[in-house]
Amino acid sequence: MNTILLGNLIKIRWIAIIGQFVAIFFVSFLTDIEIPFIEAFFVILFSVVINFYSYIEERKNKSISNTKAFSFLLFDTLQLGILLFLTGGIINPFSILILAPVITSASYLPALLTVILSSISICIIIILNFNFIPLDLGSVFIFPEIYKFGLVVSLIITVIFIAIYAYLFASSSRKISNALSASKLQILNQKKITEVGSLSAAAAHELGTPLNTIFLIVNDLLKDKKLNEDKNIVKDVQLLKSQAERCKEILQKLSQNPLKLKDKFLEKVKISDLIKINFDKFNKNKKLKFFQNNQNTEPKITFTDEIMYALGNIIQNAILYSVEIVTIDLQYLNNNILINISDDGPGYPKDIIDKLGEPYISKNNNGMGLGIFISKNLIENMGGKVQFYNSKENNAVIEIKIDNSIFNI
Repeated sequence: MNTILLGNLIKIRWIAIIGQFVAIFFVSFLTDIEIPFIEAFFVILFSVVINFYSYIEERKNKSISNTKAFSFLLFDTLQLGILLFLTGGIINPFSILILAPVITSASYLPALLTVILSSISICIIIILNFNFIPLDLGSVFIFPEIYKFGLVVSLIITVIFIAIYAYLFASSSRKISNALSASKLQILNQKKITEVGSLSAAAAHELGTPLNTIFLIVNDLLKDKKLNEDKNIVKDVQLLKSQAERCKEILQKLSQNPLKLKDKFLEKVKISDLIKINFDKFNKNKKLKFFQNNQNTEPKITFTDEIMYALGNIIQNAILYSVEIVTIDLQYLNNNILINISDDGPGYPKDIIDKLGEPYISKNNNGMGLGIFISKNLIENMGGKVQFYNSKENNAVIEIKIDNSIFNI
């Protein structure tokens, strides 16, 4: 639901209130025209009270819902209608101001609320043509009935025209604004990915020398005959070497811009096999529950490094936060590949669930959240969608939906 800044409506109402006070004081004390000053004064004073109350509410909440904004404008319309009733009805030159709430509604509120407010305004105009306290203007200012009828018709037509025009103009402006915001967000995401790539490259450079030193020492240890006599030591040294090689491989991948990874096309494989390969690659002691439909007609797909990185990172994240079990559900529906990856650990915190996929937003306070951010952008750049939510059991779920046509199935 779109929200409207309450402060703007309060400012507009203060301008109207000041104008109304000036008008009744001017007419009552500087002209010979008699109006029910006391009644008009208290009608305006009531608006002052309401606006002070709105000001207090504005300090608690800067914006209001569409329904409250409609109530706000409806009050202004009714208040102006009462003032016009007290001061000559539709022939009052200030009757044109009844258009102001309609214009505001058409600019900010949904079409239905604008139609309702416009209908109420038209009803007020018609009522004021027949029921009002007449002004004593003298015989010179007697208006013929045809003039008053024409004034009513023109006001009604103006209300309808302005409501439609303002709504269409505001709707077009909102669409342009939303498109610009989406473009700016996409540009910002691309910029952040570049910054992450630069940071990773710097880290890889700084850690490269210590890793090379480790490799030299490990190779020397493996050549030592005395150490080779102890199988346990040899096993530990070989494990140290394999882990150092894995660290080097990770740093090399991080030093590349994820959006410019060279395509290393693998032979066509089943996506179920790819999921299991990635699970086995990162798994230590967790169990996998794997489900899929249409196993007999499962298509083979060609994957690039981008897919390998994105899918592998998401599966690794599920393994990291699971207690015992990672559940993956693979489906092929209406030319779409749908992958649901969930774990049996604690779900996403409510305060960050809407921000997941943004840089530096992580499920826990220790992680940087960059892996999921990059994976999400890689999938979205290929036309896919990634959603984060908690299941009924409050387990974290990542849903990946991709049109399988982009994989050359």
